Amino acid sequence: MGSVRTEAGLEAAARRLRDADRVLALTGAGVSAESGVPTFRGPEGLWRQFRPEDLATPEAFERDPRLVWEWYAWRRERIAPLEPNAAHRALAALESRTVEFLLATQNVDGLHAVAGNRRLVELHGSLWRVRCTGCRKLREDRRVPLGDLPPRCACGAVLRPDVVWFGEALPEGAVGAALKAAQTAEVVLVVGTSALVYPAAALPQIAQGHGAFVVEVNPEETALTASADVSLRGRAAELVPALVEAGQ
Repeated sequence: MGSVRTEAGLEAAARRLRDADRVLALTGAGVSAESGVPTFRGPEGLWRQFRPEDLATPEAFERDPRLVWEWYAWRRERIAPLEPNAAHRALAALESRTVEFLLATQNVDGLHAVAGNRRLVELHGSLWRVRCTGCRKLREDRRVPLGDLPPRCACGAVLRPDVVWFGEALPEGAVGAALKAAQTAEVVLVVGTSALVYPAAALPQIAQGHGAFVVEVNPEETALTASADVSLRGRAAELVPALVEAGQ
C-alpha cells in the first residue's frame, strides 16, 4: 500500500476507476488553492489583527456579529471572481459518467457546484448560504457586496453564514450521506486534504474496511499516504484530470 506517484500508480488507479460503478470523492483546501482561494489559516490567514479561530465561533458572532460578517464579506469578495480549475471540472465529468457518485467536500467556496457537481455534500457548509438565527430559514445569497452588515432576515433576526464554526457539529445529513457512500464505494479519491480533520478523515478508513480502493492526490505526504492504495504526488489540477481521462 501507499505507492507514491508513478505511471504504474496512475494506471492502477485509472483501471480501478474505469471498472467502478460506485465512487466517493473527498476534497479539501488543496483543490481550491489552485483556483486562488486563500486558506485563511496560518500567518497568511490573518485578517486585520484576527485569526480565523478568533472569528469563526458562535461566541464571536454573539459578541460582535458585524465584525464576523465583515470578515465573511471580505472572504466572499475575494472568492466571487474565482473560477473552478481543471480538478474541479474533472470531478464534475467523473460524476456525469459514474452510476453512483458522491463528492464530499470540506471546502465552503462553492466551486464544485459551479463546476457542475450535483451529487455533492458540503461538510463544512457554504459561504454562499445564510441561515436565520431566529426563524432558522436557510437560503442562498450570492450578493457581493452584501450591503448593510450584519444582514437580516425578513423576520427581523440577524442572519449568519451557513458554515460550521469551531465547536459546532457538522451537518448530520451531509455526514450521514458521506458515511453511507464510504460503506459502498469501490473507489475513493482523496484530493487536496491533509486527512486529519474528523469525521471526514475517517471516510477513507471506513471505505477500505468495506473493500474500497483508496487513491490519494496531494503534493505532500499526509496522514493517509501510508494506508492509501495509491498516493499520487503532485498538483490536483494536473493529476485529477489525468486520472479521470485515463479511467474512461
